[in-house]
Amino acid sequence: MDSSALRKLLDGVRSGKISIDAAEELLKDLPFADLGFATVDLHRSLRRGFPETVYGEGKTVRQIVAIVRRIHDAGQTALVTRVDPRALTAIKRALPRAEVNPSSRTVVMRAGRAEPGRSGVLVMTAGTTDLPVADEAAITAELMGEAVVRVNDVGISGLHRLLARRKEMSEANVIVVVAGMEGALPSVVAGLVSCPVIAVPTSIGYGTGAGGYAALLSMLNTCASGVAVVNIDNGHGAGCLAALINRRCVSATGTSRKRT
Repeated sequence: MDSSALRKLLDGVRSGKISIDAAEELLKDLPFADLGFATVDLHRSLRRGFPETVYGEGKTVRQIVAIVRRIHDAGQTALVTRVDPRALTAIKRALPRAEVNPSSRTVVMRAGRAEPGRSGVLVMTAGTTDLPVADEAAITAELMGEAVVRVNDVGISGLHRLLARRKEMSEANVIVVVAGMEGALPSVVAGLVSCPVIAVPTSIGYGTGAGGYAALLSMLNTCASGVAVVNIDNGHGAGCLAALINRRCVSATGTSRKRT
């Protein structure tokens, strides 16, 4: 239950359209639902503005389906990340209305029709191989109410590709930059814009990349200011942070700001 649904329920009780018993039935599982194998936080949407995200890795299809159904029954959109690719078909069979994305390894069960999002979030990749992590970031931000602009394959080995996207960068309130290998792209982007940059190291690269540690350390040691770094391959965390920043920015200004 999100804040708008709660207000609607309370208005219904006040007007007499909804009985106290009916309201109690709807509210009885707040703030959480105990499924035995999982305790689903149904209050998170009220606190954070977005429902609990389900981390799919290590969970069975049956567990994922049960959690998604419980979140959906509460009138909330369910997002599952890091789903085993072999489980996606079975989940789709059990949840026909779910949106399954093999690239990002996500499952989405929407509570209703998607509303137009807030502009201001840009998600960029250094290379095509970084797309799965960027997809996770973009899907997360979109479900949190953002209209995400995507720019792909603009790594520093061909800097002219990045400079050709100055317009998109100047119009963003926050930029998520996803990169593997040496992880230099976020530093370059941060030197060109005045908005916050969220750096996402990926586990892409040859042996000495050490599964993303080289990119992580490069990003943590950036000389560019205004760069926040999330964990290796953590597109979801980057998408959440970008959405929270953009939400506050748009709320403060009433519109997305053009940046130079």
